[in-house]
Amino acid sequence: MASSVDPKAARIALASDVGFVETPVYRSFKRRWYGLVALMLLNIVASWAWLSFAAISSNVKDFYGLSSETPVNWLSTVILFTYPIGSVPCAYVLNHHGIKASMVISAVFLVIGSWIRVAGAKCCSDSGSFGVLIFGQIIIGLGQPFALNAPSYYTDMWYTSKSRVSANALASLSNPLGGAIGQLVSPAFVTKTSEFPNSVLWTSIIATILCVPAFFIPSRPPFPPCPSAAKPKLPFSESFKALKCNCRFIIIFVVFSVLVGFFNSFSSLINQVMEPYGYSSDDAGIDGAVLIVAGIVYSAISSPILDRTHSFVLVLRIQIPVIVICYICLVFTQTTDHQLVGPYIVSGVLGAASFSLLPLALEWVQEQVFPVSPELTSSILWAGGNCLGGIFIVVMDALKYGPEQGNPPGNMRRSLIFQAAVAAAIIPLPFWLGTKDQLRNRRIEIDNAETSDHTVSPEQSL
Repeated sequence: MASSVDPKAARIALASDVGFVETPVYRSFKRRWYGLVALMLLNIVASWAWLSFAAISSNVKDFYGLSSETPVNWLSTVILFTYPIGSVPCAYVLNHHGIKASMVISAVFLVIGSWIRVAGAKCCSDSGSFGVLIFGQIIIGLGQPFALNAPSYYTDMWYTSKSRVSANALASLSNPLGGAIGQLVSPAFVTKTSEFPNSVLWTSIIATILCVPAFFIPSRPPFPPCPSAAKPKLPFSESFKALKCNCRFIIIFVVFSVLVGFFNSFSSLINQVMEPYGYSSDDAGIDGAVLIVAGIVYSAISSPILDRTHSFVLVLRIQIPVIVICYICLVFTQTTDHQLVGPYIVSGVLGAASFSLLPLALEWVQEQVFPVSPELTSSILWAGGNCLGGIFIVVMDALKYGPEQGNPPGNMRRSLIFQAAVAAAIIPLPFWLGTKDQLRNRRIEIDNAETSDHTVSPEQSL
C-alpha cells in the first residue's frame, strides 16, 4: 500500500533528528508578531518618558521654582545626550546575546528610571527634587537604545524582504507614537501645577505594566524566514571598516541624523515655540500629536507599498525637499492671531514626510551595506540623530529671545530660521547616492535568487 507521508516533510524531520538539514528550510512564524508588539510597547514607554514634560514646561518650571524653562529643556536634552552612551553596549548586547537580552535590559532601565522620577516629583520634599528627576531621565536615556536600536536587528531575524519595512515602521514609529501620547496626556493630567507629581506617578505605573511583555518574547526563530536572514554577518571590526568606506551609508547617516535631530528638538520645544504667540499648552500638545499621528498614519500606508516596490531612493529624493519646505513654513505659521490651521497643516505634512523615512532609511541602508550587522548600522544612525537633537535643543534655546525681547517677547523665530537653514543644506545629498546600477538591494537580490521550493508554508503558529 502506498505511503501517505509527504516525502519532503519526512526529509526535513529526518534531517532535524540527525542534526543537519538536507536542503535550506525557511519559515515565517506567527510568534514574530508578539515580539514586535513587545518591542513597540518598550519604544512607546521610552518616548513617552522623553516627552513627558515638553508640553507642560511652564508647569514644571513653576512646580520646581525655576527661574526659566531652560532647565526644563534639559529633561529632554539629557536623554538625547545619554542615548549615544547607551548605544555602544546596546550594539554589543544585540550582537552577542540577542534581541531578548536587549529588550529585558531596556525594560529594567525604563522601569527603574520611571520610579526614580516619581521620587523626584513626590518623595524627596513637598516641592520635589529637580536633580532626582534629571537622574531618572538619565537612567531612561541609557535604556532607550536597547529598544530603539533593535527593530532592524529584529526584522532581519524574523521577517522577509516583503515585510521588513512595514515591520520596522511599526517598531520604529511606536517611539514617536509614545511622544504623541506624552504631548496629549501630560496637558490632560496637569491642568494646574499641583497636579504634576500625580501625573509622573501614573505615567510610571503605566510604563511598568507596558514593559512586562518584554520578559516573555522568544529569543530567535527556529528557522530563518528567508535566505538573506540565514547568511552570516560580518564581525564588528570588519563591519566598521566597511561602513566608514561606504559613501552611501555616510550620506544617509548625515541626512538621518539631521532630520531626526530636528524632529527631536522641535518636539521638545514645541510648547516654547507656540506659547509666546498666545497658544495654550493644550494647543501645543495637539500640534505635537498632529505631527506624530500624521506621520504614523502615512507610514502605515506607504510602508507596505515600499515593501512591494522597493522604490527607496525615489522616495528619499521626493520627501526630503518636502520636509525642508515644511521647516521653512514653520517660520511663518506662528502668528499672534491664534490661527491653528496653519501650524496643524504644516506639522501634519512634516510628520508624514519625516516619519515614513525612518523605516525606509533603516532598511535601505542595510540593503546597501549587507552583510554588515544590522544592529551596528541602526545604533550608529540613532546615536547620530539623538546626539544632534540634543545639540539642536541647546542651540535653539540659546537663539530664543529673552522675556523682554522680540515681538512677541520670548519668541523662537531665530531658532526656527536656524532649523530651516540647516535642513535646507541636506537637500542635495540624496541626489549624490549614486546611479541605479550602484544602488543594489543586496538582501532582496539574495532572496529573489532562491527558489520558492525552500519555503515552508503556511506559517507555523505559536
